[in-house]
Amino acid sequence: MKIQLDKDVLADAVAWAARSLPTRPSFPILAGLLIKAEADVVTLSSFDYETSAQVTIKADVETPGVVLVSGKLLADVTRSLPSKPVVLSSNESELELVCGSARFAFQTLPVNEYPDLPAMPKASGWISPDDLAKGVGQVVVAAGRDELLPVFTGIKLEFEGDNLSLLATDRYRMALKELTWNPSSTVSQTSALVPGKVLSDTAKSLVGAERITISLADVSAGEGLIGFEAEGPGGIRQITTRLLDGEFPKLRHLMNIPDDLTVRANTGDLVAAVRRVALVAEKNTSLRMRIDSDSIVLEAARGDQAQASESVSALVDCGAGEPPLTEAGFNPHYLLDALSALDTTYVHISFTGSGKPCLVTPLPDLDGEPSPDYRHVIMLMRLSS
Repeated sequence: MKIQLDKDVLADAVAWAARSLPTRPSFPILAGLLIKAEADVVTLSSFDYETSAQVTIKADVETPGVVLVSGKLLADVTRSLPSKPVVLSSNESELELVCGSARFAFQTLPVNEYPDLPAMPKASGWISPDDLAKGVGQVVVAAGRDELLPVFTGIKLEFEGDNLSLLATDRYRMALKELTWNPSSTVSQTSALVPGKVLSDTAKSLVGAERITISLADVSAGEGLIGFEAEGPGGIRQITTRLLDGEFPKLRHLMNIPDDLTVRANTGDLVAAVRRVALVAEKNTSLRMRIDSDSIVLEAARGDQAQASESVSALVDCGAGEPPLTEAGFNPHYLLDALSALDTTYVHISFTGSGKPCLVTPLPDLDGEPSPDYRHVIMLMRLSS
């Protein structure tokens, strides 16, 4: 194999394909990056039996061929190269990289031992990269991190007509985002449970493309695979990942929280106040929110060492009845995650009772209605006396 290509194009493609390589591969061969040159393109691929990544870029191909080398090492090297054309050439045991006066030689890995990448399923439709990245970013904060409970580490995608719903929960909070996408005429109502970290990384890495094509295998036939493809300045990029097994909990009915007590406040002011007061919050203790008639007061303490409180102006409404609660206890990290996911100037928080979950929704206008496309539910914590 012998090829020549632009340094920045190569470095970007290698970094993108190598980002999904396993840190501790189950087999040493899976640490490799597969480079295949043919016609006027080069394809770089990685695979760990769960997730595959593949990028195809333009190149001057003098001699076609296939080579497998350490992906992380090649990424480190290409990132540090001078801004000059790069020539890659290989023989049976070595890949040589020449860029200006810099020369590197990499020992190759046996190509015949590398597993075949899964085929991309048939296209199901497409979505705006910015919409997907924003939506996934808003719900992934509610996904679990415990690998012993894999179902809760996923984001559930529900497809129905031109509506795509994203749902996530770690059992203590849950988030729902409604998006519009463009399905193919053959797509019916279906769903897929995608690993949250993979979906988050994928959505962020494909921003800048014109569109993202989503390809979902026939789940009913036991083909638990989803693919994402985008074409942009960095070439054609494809990712596939296996879906998670297990029954994702039904969440939608839990998000129908009545407005027995509502609080409306400036999102930025509330985020800043929570961050400051939470600095003195003792681990595993709640951040206290005291609800007054025209403000909310945040309070936290670390034993006798430190105490903090801050007041934030708010519109408080409990209708014509008595307020169901005057204080609420939050996990400060959960509250910050929910508030930081909002993209509106104001936030609307609905309470229904002490010890019951509350609902956080975006509020574009202080006197308007909450936006219906994003909902974030947080379980309240028990308040210490």
